[in-house]
Amino acid sequence: MRHRKYTFKINRSSEHREALLANMVCSLFKAGRISTTVTRAKAARRLAEKMITLGKDALAAGKTADALTARRRAIAELGQKDVVRTLFKDIAPRYAQRAGGYTRIIRIGQRIGDAAEMCFLELLQETPVAAPEAKKEEVKA
Repeated sequence: MRHRKYTFKINRSSEHREALLANMVCSLFKAGRISTTVTRAKAARRLAEKMITLGKDALAAGKTADALTARRRAIAELGQKDVVRTLFKDIAPRYAQRAGGYTRIIRIGQRIGDAAEMCFLELLQETPVAAPEAKKEEVKA
């Protein structure tokens, strides 16, 4: 039975699907934004968010065996060492204070050739949040 099995098959074999998603996530980490179909974007978003969380966990672990294990897991999933280096050095620290939701999908309409629903998958630009200043009460004399 197939109960509670959650995957986007996207009409590919499992090896092809894994390679496709890994390449899409690598392109996302390099460029910050990619254009693709909505179904592929939803599948790639799951992998991208897992990789960023893996990078954040390694960042919290510091220079321990857990950080090395996380880096090796990311290399095994993505297959590109330079992208993993960028992930752990630049992307993961940017989202250190964020609890999740590192990407967004912006729908852009239908593709001309086959009317597939297209979208942008992009990383959120995390800006440091300044502490809110206490409002001073104005006293009128």
